Amino acid sequence: MHVLFVEPAFPRNQRDFVRALAAVGARVTAIGESPASGLDSELKSWLHGYEQVPSVTHEESLLQTVQRVQEREWVDRIEATVEAHILPVAKVREKCSIPGTSVRTAFLCRDKPAMKDALREAGVPCAQSIGATSLEEARAFGEEAGYPLILKPRDAAGAAGTHRVDDAAELEKAAQECGLADGMPTAIEEFVEGHEGFYDTLSVDGEVVHEFISHYYPGVLEAMRTRWISPQILTTNRLDSEAYAEVKELGKKVALALGIETSATHMEWFYGPKGLKFNEIGCRPPGVRVWDIYGAANDLDLYEEWAKLHVQGRTDACASRRFAGGMIALRPEGDGRIRGYEGIEEALAFCGDAVIDHHFPPPGSPTQGVEGGYMANAWMRLRHPDYDDLRRMMDRVGETVVVRTEQ
Repeated sequence: MHVLFVEPAFPRNQRDFVRALAAVGARVTAIGESPASGLDSELKSWLHGYEQVPSVTHEESLLQTVQRVQEREWVDRIEATVEAHILPVAKVREKCSIPGTSVRTAFLCRDKPAMKDALREAGVPCAQSIGATSLEEARAFGEEAGYPLILKPRDAAGAAGTHRVDDAAELEKAAQECGLADGMPTAIEEFVEGHEGFYDTLSVDGEVVHEFISHYYPGVLEAMRTRWISPQILTTNRLDSEAYAEVKELGKKVALALGIETSATHMEWFYGPKGLKFNEIGCRPPGVRVWDIYGAANDLDLYEEWAKLHVQGRTDACASRRFAGGMIALRPEGDGRIRGYEGIEEALAFCGDAVIDHHFPPPGSPTQGVEGGYMANAWMRLRHPDYDDLRRMMDRVGETVVVRTEQ
């Protein structure tokens, strides 16, 4: 099978998808923005071919490249795994008559108001929302739905560009900052109170073959705005618990409503006073290398599992559920450069063989802002057979390790 894979070099774990495709027997032609000379020898060893484009999100350039490859040889599939690449790749896929995720599905997973309209129509509870292009529309929605509200770009991923507004005055300010006041298309939705988590799957022909449920501590918006917090992501090994039955059942409804067939998925949810509500949906893997944690916790190579589904249409592997897994982001005390660390040796000692891996940028390294995300600075990834013990261990890491900085 000949598979085109869009953007093999960035972010760093993109190479693992190429590795996995080659490992299960695919001939891989990668399409990326870097010159071929910039690819390392290991990555090149997995490739059947390579095509450079100015931008993988520029649909016309991508289309011409794919058509050029098709003139040389048969193409079975074209795949992408980064949020911003999914829709342009789907449009090219359709124009080139290559099977895979449809334009409709890619659009619904990218455009937040359209996504929620489709979910509500299918009976999946989610936040009230609209797509707005004017401050007048936003004001009217605020009066109808009530505050707080969340404003974000219609095609945002995660918490990027997200604003919470608690009243009409904050709405006016946020509308100026995000461009809504000047006509920038913006998704506006009610703020859903509650605990935040996500449901990730790998599916083939619409049937779930692997599933994982994870939790944020605290929620993403708070984590990406508050420096003193060392935010955590934990994945549970208790998927058979009755507490997760509704999450899994609604996840199936989501996939059916959006037309997700052979694909990875990432489904964000909230559980609070208004019950369970689904939020952001992606027909792609989760970010911040969460698949690495799933693999370490479940004795699986999720990248190879993804590749098997696209190349072979099946898998015979099962998640072991031996461990719960997680990661904790360790924030610098301020912006500038890293001066040093306190508590690393103590943290590694009490975590022992629960440590999967860790990253501590050396002294002198520039820091990245809080909004940079969970892997922007120092972090540790752990696993443990008991979820509650793992969470206590991660709390202790957050209380122990200090990242000192200087201007």
